[in-house]
Amino acid sequence: MAAISRETLLEWYRQMVLIRQFETQCDILYKEKKITGVYLHLYSGHEATGVGAVATLRPTDHVITAYRDHGIALARGMHPNVAMAEMMGKRTGCSGGKGGSMHLAQRDLNFWGGYAIVAGHLPLAAGIALESRYNGKDDVVLCFIGDGATNNGYFHEALNLSGVWDLPVVWLIENNGYGMGTPVEVASAQPELVKRAIGYGMKEGPRVDGQDVIAVYEAVSEAVDYARQHGPVLLESLTYRYKGHGVSDRSYDKMAELRDWQQRDPILILQRKLVEMFPDVEPELAQIERDVAKVVHDSVIFAEDSPVPTYEDLIRHVYVED
Repeated sequence: MAAISRETLLEWYRQMVLIRQFETQCDILYKEKKITGVYLHLYSGHEATGVGAVATLRPTDHVITAYRDHGIALARGMHPNVAMAEMMGKRTGCSGGKGGSMHLAQRDLNFWGGYAIVAGHLPLAAGIALESRYNGKDDVVLCFIGDGATNNGYFHEALNLSGVWDLPVVWLIENNGYGMGTPVEVASAQPELVKRAIGYGMKEGPRVDGQDVIAVYEAVSEAVDYARQHGPVLLESLTYRYKGHGVSDRSYDKMAELRDWQQRDPILILQRKLVEMFPDVEPELAQIERDVAKVVHDSVIFAEDSPVPTYEDLIRHVYVED
């Protein structure tokens, strides 16, 4: 592939730092009960996978995911103010404050969510791809899948149909090692999840290093190009989440494993590459971190100052007047 420019790498660094700081702030707000709900699923540790994958898309392409959606929303271009307002249930949020953490979506970005039902978004991804194929478009759907969702019936139905109809979908499994607290090898007879492509007659992509944004970008770029012309691809990104399944979960006893993964932190990997490639880049990296801190701070102020939904908001989009 062509060399990736300094400007692009710095933009990816900015996005990854933004996601990490945004999620860290969300963790604080959840503990302060300013973000409410049973669960809060953070993307911390997954940043390279989301940023590298989304960077391969055109504006007309589509993105859909499950409930660990904040990072992907930000990578797709959702404004942090809008995302944070939704997290805090405010009218200015992307879903009008009615969706919250697990239901971020923005139509003008072709970002379709954010779904709380495990694997429930996979048939929707196939449907979006069917519209593209049916109407002669060359738009691609990038669908993120948690490893735990690969044992769900929706997974079989959606991937099988996409294979039958050669739908333009990139099925990207974010394998962070655990479905809630259950290790992949305990739940899956075939723990190399990408091999499931064989059963659906679709292109088998690589198992990519999900901590390396460049590696993710290169692998998903190839998959997107193939899907645009030929049909579905299944690939797998090996990553790790730094928190429990949700932040309210008790940490299961894997601190040594966590420390090992943090030695290959996605932000640090890109930072080291940037410094190696451009020895004068460190002041820019420091400025990015300062700028992002202000953006996240401002998003919290925006959300706190935003109004809560009204009764009229509650029933809007439910009833249609003749």
